[in-house]
Amino acid sequence: MVTSRLQEHTTGVNRGWSPWLPGLPGTNTPDRNFTVGRRDSLGGSGSPSRFTVLQMLPALECGGVERGTLEVAAALVRRGHRSIVVSSGGRLSGMLVRQGSEHLLWPLGIKSPLTLRRIPALRRYLRQQKVDIIHVRSRMPAWIAWLAWRGMNPLTRPRLVTTVHGLYSVNRYSAIMTRGERLIAISDTAHRYIQENYPKLPEGRIRTIYRGIDPDGFPYGYQPQPAWLGAFRREFPGVVGRHVITLPGRLSRRKGHEDFVALLERLITAGLPVHGLIVGDGGGNGRHMIRMRRLIRSRGLDRHISFTGHRQDIRELFAVSCIVLSLSHEPEAFGRTVAEALHMGRPVIGYDHGGVGEILGRLFPRGCVHPGNLDALASRTREFIEQAPVVPENRFYSIANMLEATLGLYEELAAGRQGIESGARPGFPPG
Repeated sequence: MVTSRLQEHTTGVNRGWSPWLPGLPGTNTPDRNFTVGRRDSLGGSGSPSRFTVLQMLPALECGGVERGTLEVAAALVRRGHRSIVVSSGGRLSGMLVRQGSEHLLWPLGIKSPLTLRRIPALRRYLRQQKVDIIHVRSRMPAWIAWLAWRGMNPLTRPRLVTTVHGLYSVNRYSAIMTRGERLIAISDTAHRYIQENYPKLPEGRIRTIYRGIDPDGFPYGYQPQPAWLGAFRREFPGVVGRHVITLPGRLSRRKGHEDFVALLERLITAGLPVHGLIVGDGGGNGRHMIRMRRLIRSRGLDRHISFTGHRQDIRELFAVSCIVLSLSHEPEAFGRTVAEALHMGRPVIGYDHGGVGEILGRLFPRGCVHPGNLDALASRTREFIEQAPVVPENRFYSIANMLEATLGLYEELAAGRQGIESGARPGFPPG
């Protein structure tokens, strides 16, 4: 039974409470007075004092989407709002709950007809919990949310927000990310992607809210503690006395690991004292790592390249790196690791396309290299090794600005201060 499975996977603040069977022995009764910011009870244009936001994404692992979700969730809690996140779980689930959010462990990211069975349950949950805002961050959860949402009364249902985190293939499946009453574009690149591929979408529904970097998490000029340095050198002895070049990112074929290996081979052959770090894991798929290890071994680079796996100390790794790289073959909507490293004052070299090119062009143009140009990549890397460039301190990508804009959008929608500018039925883009 769908409801029983949902009950089994409910975690967080409402652990042990069944949203479908309130009042049964062993359950807790939710605080119905918690959410007082419903737009149908606000009266006029006043800002809501409290509201409930439900964010939806496939999982809570270690990527930029997940971290952004936690940042918004924590900000909601700090301001006295109710924060709920729906995902299949992951490394960040515990942190989410500790920050005061509720986590519903529902696997909504699986591309299967079985996932559609959760639509009625989600619709009931939205009604019973009086959710004010649904914020979806991925395509399959967006389909589930939208199908549940469109079957609700337009006068009382939650407001629907989508965030375009990626430059998705343009098709009917991806078009779901344009069904929000408001669309958040995380960069100018993402904004252009929406405009170019969905030209009938009213511009007034799109909001550009740049991803933000935590200044405390990635402070300019940060230096690791001696204890951490000692442990790092013992774990990776190959870095001692070498210039560390770091490539962060999930282990997948599109992240440019082959280019990274080719670069290191050129630098080593030229006699430069360098050591490469590949930071990240394969997200459950180890085939690419196997291929990369074989490639590294065939090039005789075993001693010169280290795999770190997933790390919680990415700040420290950036700090000991003389250069951080971004070599994705396909343009991305944003480049969070690029912005983080630059925020710390570390030189970054990246392929000049998509969000990475946008960030580098704005903060550190010297780091731009034409995509796939290994000669230019090697030349620029050698240049930075021989004379380390100064990266100017910059606060353009501010987490405070990101959170203020996001919560401001929530308040606007929850209070009903601004209608849908398209003139179309809410949630149904023209065409």
